[in-house]
Formats: sequence, C-alpha cells, structure tokens
Amino acid sequence: MTSLDPLAGDAPPDGRDLVLNRFVNAAPAALYRCWTEPELLRRWFAPEPWTVPVAELDLRVGGASHIVMRAPDGTDYPSRGVYLELVPGERVVFTDAFADAWTPAAKPFMTVVLSFAAHETGWTHYTIRVRHWTVADREAHENRGFHQGWGRCADQLARLAESL
Repeated sequence: MTSLDPLAGDAPPDGRDLVLNRFVNAAPAALYRCWTEPELLRRWFAPEPWTVPVAELDLRVGGASHIVMRAPDGTDYPSRGVYLELVPGERVVFTDAFADAWTPAAKPFMTVVLSFAAHETGWTHYTIRVRHWTVADREAHENRGFHQGWGRCADQLARLAESL
C-alpha cells in the first residue's frame, strides 16, 4: 500500500516532486549532522566553487533557518525557511513557505523532505524529495539545474559524511 501522507517517503502522482537518491558509506547520524550542524553545513551546501558564509539554524519544529550561498562573483543568494520535522538520524523536513516564526514567505516554492535510512550493507540510503507548490514551480526548478546542482551538493555531502 502506498502512503500519500505529505511527509511520507512516497509521493502522490501529481508531477510536483523532484527526487534524488544516493547510497552513502556513512551512518544516518553522520548525514543528519551534516544537515543540522552549521559548521558542517557550510562545508557542503553550495556546489563548489560557491561558498556558504551564513548558516543560522534554529533546530526545532517551527524554528527558522537562514542560509546564504555566495557565487564566485560575490553575489549572495539568501534562503530562509522553517523546520517542520526533525527526527535525529532519520529525517529533516523544512519549507520556504515561511520566512521565520510562521511569517508567510512572499512566494512559497517548496518543501524539502530528507530521509536517512540505514541499509543492510552499512551504508545509508539518502533521499531528497523536493515538493513544489505547482507543476510550473517544479518544472522551473528542474530547468534551473535541480539534478545537477543538488546532485553535486549530495556528492559533497556524502564525502563529508564519510569523513566524520
């Protein structure tokens, strides 16, 4: 039976999701740390040669995040969001629908569901599911290079988690 719970791992067949999967040679707890410890997140969150000069994370349900990615030309791209679910070593869910403290964002775009599942090999099945408000938002994200950009970041995350 397939769950259509909006926070479950399965997605409704509505065409609004983008998904990346990786198997990482690290424990789920290491991947979770890389997403929840600012000093670690700054090391992998933007595709190189971009950098992350700001990573402020209020790790609690309803807590806000503020992350800034800096392009090689010095242009900053801030991202704000709110955590919807935090399950240590298993799951992180956040959305940009809120800027902070339940203040609605000007243009909600996505909710991100990250899962870290221990695999019998000792590796972790890492899944990124990005749920968009509309099919047009999903298409725009895909056309801007979702798979390439998020894929490069997932590879950087894997290298860091494997080194912890």
